Amino acid sequence: MKMEMAIMAMMLFGGMTGLGQEGLEKDVLKTSAGDLEITFVGHGSLLLAFGGKTLHVDPYSRLTDYTKLPKAELVLITHDHPDHLDAAALRIVQTSNTVVVLPPICAERVTGGTVMTNGEVRTMLGIKVEAVPAYNLVHKRDSGRVFHPKGEGNGYVLTFGDKRIYVAGDTENTPEMKLLQQIDCAFLPMNLPYTMTPEMVADAARVFKPKILYPYHFGDTDPAKLKELLAGTPDVEVRIRRMK
Repeated sequence: MKMEMAIMAMMLFGGMTGLGQEGLEKDVLKTSAGDLEITFVGHGSLLLAFGGKTLHVDPYSRLTDYTKLPKAELVLITHDHPDHLDAAALRIVQTSNTVVVLPPICAERVTGGTVMTNGEVRTMLGIKVEAVPAYNLVHKRDSGRVFHPKGEGNGYVLTFGDKRIYVAGDTENTPEMKLLQQIDCAFLPMNLPYTMTPEMVADAARVFKPKILYPYHFGDTDPAKLKELLAGTPDVEVRIRRMK
């Protein structure tokens, strides 16, 4: 039964296509409006290609040579930490026509950015973009302040044809995350102590049940632990890629 479900998932959503540009892993997901190509740059950084458009999520220049990657029609910034809002990488991927979407806390550092607050929904270049709250509930600095306060960061749900893709940003398993519905593919962080433990990710996944779950931005956390935790949740396929 598990093998049959895995084969069905591959048919519906596509699978790994091997290495893309700069030796980065790449998957292709099938949508009703064409293929969505996902390039796993690393850390919290992704490159999405769809309908002739390129989207960069949190480009970070320490990960790869962005001059060798496509320029962006759309850039999504999740929050203001330097490994997510990297001015050097942003300058490389931008053109005069690039739309940069970001939360209010980032607005002063990016000229001409398009601000989205938690809960806001917009359509950018034909792609529906929903800003989802991204914040900590438990993990804190020595000062007692959480690493990511509520209201400062965004995750994003993106609609490509008939598929909904959730890129969570730096967050824990929040009530808002658990309210998400019809998520075909989710990227959830496990970079301790700043985001979620594998147990937190599994807790959220069991509730909102993304069809495909990619642990990303996982630092030294072993993503295989997540696979173990969700072994009894056949509705969620965990795919591990190089996102350290």
